[in-house]
Amino acid sequence: MDEQPDTAEPTTTHAEWGAGDPHLIVLRSLDERLVFPLTENRVTIGSAAGSSLVLDGADPVHATILHDDRDEYVLTLHGAGEMNANVPEGADGARTEVLRTGARFTIGDWTLVYSREEFADHGRPYGGREGGELSDQPPQPERPDYRHDPQGEDQPREQEVREG
Repeated sequence: MDEQPDTAEPTTTHAEWGAGDPHLIVLRSLDERLVFPLTENRVTIGSAAGSSLVLDGADPVHATILHDDRDEYVLTLHGAGEMNANVPEGADGARTEVLRTGARFTIGDWTLVYSREEFADHGRPYGGREGGELSDQPPQPERPDYRHDPQGEDQPREQEVREG
């Protein structure tokens, strides 16, 4: 039996900007639960009236989440609360971490859990899951330049809160 060389183009695992339905599950008690979609490039969480997500008992600006140019969501906790990562406080007392699905943080008596459909982005075909090690695989195309978001970084996207 003759083996034919595999001439199929490798797939890429790069997703579109903001793909994967990034959102926060926000809990205070068994009866208070909501889903807050992360549709803006900068989300503020606090008790101030202008916050993207207003939480009773929080500092006016307790936390921010930035959607960065690598399509990651980065939490900065300005006020008191627990985080997944044991990160040292910055000069301003804030702590920062890149959010991954399941990341949990607290603000007062609120618990917030980050969720996003995961996709591999290892720089190899098939997300590095098939075909052996990197040395045996051709690299996939470069990561897209997410800074050129078709919706524009300064244009807020529609914001809706879904009941969980």
